[in-house]
Amino acid sequence: MAEGEDMQTFTSIMDALVRISTSMKNMERELLCPVCQEMYKQPLVLPCAHNVCQACAREVLGQQGYGSHAGDPSSEPTSPASTPSTRSPRLGRRTLPKADRLDRLLKSGFGTYPGRKRGALHPQIVTFPCPACQGDVELGERGLNGLFRNLTLERVVERYRQSVSVGGAILCQLCKPPPLEATKGCTECRATFCNECFKLYHPWGTQKAQHEPTLPTLTFRPKGLMCPDHKEEVSHYCKTCQRLVCQLCRVRRTHSGHKITPVLSAYQALKEKLTKSLTYILGNQDTVQTQICELEETVRHTEVSGQQAKEEVAQLVRGLGAVLEEKRATLLQAIDECQQERLARLGAQLQEHRSLLDGSGLVGYAQEVLKETDQPCFVQAAKQLHHRIARATEALQNFRPATSSSFRHCQLDVGREMKLLTELSFLRVPEAPVIDTQRTFAYDQIFLCWRLPPHSPPAWHYTVEFRRTDVPNPPGPTRWQRREEVRGTSALLENPDPGSVYVLRVRGCNKAGYGEYSEDVHLHTPPAPEIHSTAP
Repeated sequence: MAEGEDMQTFTSIMDALVRISTSMKNMERELLCPVCQEMYKQPLVLPCAHNVCQACAREVLGQQGYGSHAGDPSSEPTSPASTPSTRSPRLGRRTLPKADRLDRLLKSGFGTYPGRKRGALHPQIVTFPCPACQGDVELGERGLNGLFRNLTLERVVERYRQSVSVGGAILCQLCKPPPLEATKGCTECRATFCNECFKLYHPWGTQKAQHEPTLPTLTFRPKGLMCPDHKEEVSHYCKTCQRLVCQLCRVRRTHSGHKITPVLSAYQALKEKLTKSLTYILGNQDTVQTQICELEETVRHTEVSGQQAKEEVAQLVRGLGAVLEEKRATLLQAIDECQQERLARLGAQLQEHRSLLDGSGLVGYAQEVLKETDQPCFVQAAKQLHHRIARATEALQNFRPATSSSFRHCQLDVGREMKLLTELSFLRVPEAPVIDTQRTFAYDQIFLCWRLPPHSPPAWHYTVEFRRTDVPNPPGPTRWQRREEVRGTSALLENPDPGSVYVLRVRGCNKAGYGEYSEDVHLHTPPAPEIHSTAP
């Protein structure tokens, strides 16, 4: 009995682990940067609400041709070796301007102060091509410097790494090779340490000794979300701008008149909305699965329908090609027949002219006939010869080729056909019809008249729908009475209820499917005539 319970407990634990592992694996897609397709590292929140790694964003802006000021957020030291004294010497020697000098700059119109944007004369608005929504997002003049880090997303990534053991153990960043496994992390130093290195870089009696150690991590982030403009912790939320703001942001002119609420109120309201939405989704998992099955079935039907559409288009184009090929053969045959007829006529004319040359058979024969002295015999032989010589003489005097060599009458004008072929496209559904209110009326019958807008594809038939609006509708979708396959552009609805208000609409249909409905038109039928009864 105990072994059976243990086996059941073990099975339930394994099932839970499998579900957790599957859930974590599915969540991994939400933790991948759309640029590098790796887990987020110091993600920034774009104005379009998508996230991108800070390094990836800087690289993308560099490829867009923006300067370093647009894609280089304020850097932070990444290790104890990166201190102000080891960075650029100019930063160490830079001093603030004196008070009178600063006052003169502000009065002369230079510099930045509340109500004035930096570089207002020629501002450079930085745009970022978001790889998630495929849109150009405006980052303003400050570029990436004006974006918040998504610390929550960083924490989720870190928890995911720890749960699936991505990357193995975290090593000390300050050890000499080979490094030991890190046991502590320091947010202020932004580095991981083993025990010995932590003591070495945080000596007793110094300011670093006050640093609070944390668990080792690969991602260091500030304790709180800092305002990118003033480097102060945010404390309020501007509903108008939909942006977190600090105390200094509240007093700026850019937020004057805006609805600003404490972060706690925004936190509670948004958490409540998110919880309700998530509860609704989790409570309708069966509906989600049903819709997934419907979408998968739609995908299959789309693939089949798309293949059928390809085959239909290919068949129609092949049909056009067959018609063109048949027409081509017919036209070429007509040209060939015309050519043969002309060549025959020209050949006969050529032969006739060759017979007129000295030494030809006709001239020699005529010369021999002229030698005949017997008058009756001469008349008999020369009569037929004289007609041939007369025709040849006339042809010689009025020479003209028997036919033209041009085939201009066989030229084709395919401009209209080429235009039709060029404009050959898929059939569109009819546009929404327009009700002709001048010809539409309601009496003892309802006569509805409409027309299609100009340049609308033709409609094979129409569907007219109507219903009464002065009676309570039953629960559920609105019930329309329908008249299908109406030919023409008018319809007659007989025996409407007197003294009622009807709403009507119509839509067209062709081979491409049904078009949009027309605008609703309301018609009021007259009341029934009163019947006066007379007493006997």
